[in-house]
Amino acid sequence: MRTDRRVLVGVLVVAFALLASACSSSSEQVVTVYSGRSEKLIGPILELFTAETGIQVEVRYGQSAELALLIEQEGAKSPADVFISQSPGAMGYLKQIGALQTLSSDTLARVATKYENADGQWVGVSGRVRVLVYNTDLVDPADLPATVYDLVDAKYRGKVAVAPANGSFQDFVTALRSTDGDQTALNWLEGLVANDAQTYTNNTAIVQAVGRGEVPMGLVNHYYNYRALAEDPSLPTKNYYFSNGDLGSLLIVTTVGIVNGNGEAKDAAAQLVDFLLGSEAQTFFTENTFEYPLASGIPVAGDLPKLADLDAATYDLDQLGGGLARTKELIDQSGLEDS
Repeated sequence: MRTDRRVLVGVLVVAFALLASACSSSSEQVVTVYSGRSEKLIGPILELFTAETGIQVEVRYGQSAELALLIEQEGAKSPADVFISQSPGAMGYLKQIGALQTLSSDTLARVATKYENADGQWVGVSGRVRVLVYNTDLVDPADLPATVYDLVDAKYRGKVAVAPANGSFQDFVTALRSTDGDQTALNWLEGLVANDAQTYTNNTAIVQAVGRGEVPMGLVNHYYNYRALAEDPSLPTKNYYFSNGDLGSLLIVTTVGIVNGNGEAKDAAAQLVDFLLGSEAQTFFTENTFEYPLASGIPVAGDLPKLADLDAATYDLDQLGGGLARTKELIDQSGLEDS
């Protein structure tokens, strides 16, 4: 009889332990992130967020535009709590279809209004400038184009690299469309194809190709060359900034927003957004990824030129979202494809 009681007590103890463990596990906060930024660029920040808050982060990485379309397809059943977009165009698309929540006024106050959605549904966390990276052994600075439109001239035939699937390239094309019209944008894209522009999967591949001398120059975001030079200072690569507000040096921001339909993780999602705008994350962006911090009071690192010293083109970032689908259509129509 005593043995039976001991067995029963033992069973109950194990049962209570398992129940306690299950309750603890189910109460653990988890926030699901869809990230258009690569793991190398954003992963360390998300890990730091978990270390400091105890909130677990589950991440799905991919192209910003593809993830935005996935969130739309998943609808109310999407597991995404937070969307981090390399492209304000992809974020703007979600805003247009009503897939984003409004951020708090305290969150929005951390960043200048020109770097956030007018309705407060997304905010910029870091910035980059479009540039023409070139090989200093192959290109005389005097031969660099005065404007991005010149890249379709015969003198640059076969010498220019682009990444058609890259979100920042697509944002640039959207800005070009909005400024000069669809036909001008299509003519420029078709001009690149006719001029034998070299296509690559992403900006990193372009910078590597330029460094090898495989192609003399390419359109990328400024920080990719800074990253490459940090790893190998001997690379013969340099950024060229277009002047006079030329769209070739358009200022683009990485954005973050909270996805609708996930009430249980709403507080955790808001904490993550605020963390991305905090001093630790902002300093990481400028010191480790060589981007421009957008939260107030964070200085740029190293020899990164200050935004105020650049004649970078500015644009109403809200307009990029409405043009994403049409921009992709024109790129496809032009025949410009990844290699």
